[in-house]
Amino acid sequence: MRRLLLLGVTAFCLCVFVAADTQLDRQGDKSFPERDGVLQLKKGNFNRALRKYKQLLVYFYAPLSGQGHRVSAAFEGAAAELQESEVKLAVVDVAEEKDLAKDLNATSPPTIRLYLAGDKHNPILCPVPQSSASILTWLKRRAGSAADLITDLSQSEASEELTVVGFFKELDHEYVQVFYTAAIDLPDVSFAVTQTSEVISKYGLTHDVVLLLKKSKLIQAYKMMPQTSKEELIIFITVYQMDPVTEYTGETATHILTSPVLNHALLFVNKSSADFKEIYSAFKSAAEPFRLKILFVWVNVDEPRNGRLMEYFRVRDLEAPLIRMVNLTDHVTYHLPSDTLDVETIKKFCQSYLDGKAKPKMQSELIPEGWDKKPVKELVGMTLEKVAFNPNKTVFVLFYLPYSQESRALFPLWEELAEALQEREDVVVARIDASANDINMSMQGTYPSLCLFPALYAERVVVYTGKRKLKDLVRFMDKEMEKAKKYRVKEDEDRRKYIETIKAEEAKKASKTKEEL
Repeated sequence: MRRLLLLGVTAFCLCVFVAADTQLDRQGDKSFPERDGVLQLKKGNFNRALRKYKQLLVYFYAPLSGQGHRVSAAFEGAAAELQESEVKLAVVDVAEEKDLAKDLNATSPPTIRLYLAGDKHNPILCPVPQSSASILTWLKRRAGSAADLITDLSQSEASEELTVVGFFKELDHEYVQVFYTAAIDLPDVSFAVTQTSEVISKYGLTHDVVLLLKKSKLIQAYKMMPQTSKEELIIFITVYQMDPVTEYTGETATHILTSPVLNHALLFVNKSSADFKEIYSAFKSAAEPFRLKILFVWVNVDEPRNGRLMEYFRVRDLEAPLIRMVNLTDHVTYHLPSDTLDVETIKKFCQSYLDGKAKPKMQSELIPEGWDKKPVKELVGMTLEKVAFNPNKTVFVLFYLPYSQESRALFPLWEELAEALQEREDVVVARIDASANDINMSMQGTYPSLCLFPALYAERVVVYTGKRKLKDLVRFMDKEMEKAKKYRVKEDEDRRKYIETIKAEEAKKASKTKEEL
């Protein structure tokens, strides 16, 4: 009897729990606040959300970024379409949830990740979407196969938008897998697969080829090869998706800055000038041979909204027209050294840049008054090498971008470092604006960059990659100074021998001259 009573109580409790859980699902789990169907996650509920949802697509965003508003709107639209699916959308404000962002290594927004089955450590990166349709397409393609792309091309050929068509003889060929993985990474682009011979014969090509079509017109064709990688195919598609020359505007800025082609040629020109058409035509003609190597962009200096870009390149409207070349990895700028902007001059400059023969354009701010009076010395292009390569000083320099939040966040730490080392006369702590001063030295990685210049005659640079804490910086510097002392002993000995050799040769010459007299 007692056993039956216990079973009855247990069954009753289970019913209560199930009912409560059902009621909670109907009312919405208050531990997961939502806005327009998108979870608002924090450090306290992130892990629970991972456990609850089989597929959790999370957008790590910075609230003040312009791109953030567009992606947030895309997330809200996609959330409405995915209400009955296994996928749940969520956002994390990295400015507010700094510890969570750091723990997940998501401190550089925008970052979008898909977490599967509660796996916190192996998320799948999602491309930054242009719209809610981009998100839905990415999820669909990620879960599907190339067979899903087999379509009737009659509608695609007439489309105003670019369509990427893969013509393959066999759908199980490895070429098809490369094609499909590219399609997953480019959800904003229309993809299709066909095996219809009539289509390929229309364009006079063979199988295993990728066609870029717009309004039934063949824009470009790409022959798949055994060595073709997904990355190479993506570069081909994204480059020919854009015009040979792209105007820099608010709408095109994202496409330009996220292009896989990192070498950019920028034409700064006044659109209303009398010679605009002639210069633009020459620039466009020069672009064709370099389509997969250099991205050609023109900037209207008469457009007020381009002021920030012009300030970055230190271009005044009165200086236009001019052409600058920049690589988005090292930020080194090159200037076309000519007042004549014809096709051959532009092509010659581009080729010299690719061949490594072009000389970088050096820029420098004026030396600020009292630049060496404060704990952190303010360097410019004209003073950088003189200070940094002083053989009797160990110099620690912060290369920063003034508009970068990550750069500005290091300023207090750099002041703290300078104060801590103020009594050490053999150490200099300095900083330099890398956007206002061209740096004529090889810099590894992106800015901000922390570089130590040891007290040596040899011009050495050691890039610091450790934790950005005061004690770690000091420990790194002391370790490098000990290394430099050992090298310095050898340097001094070599210099002594060299000076003695020079003196001996001079004495020998003087003696010979005296004998001749």
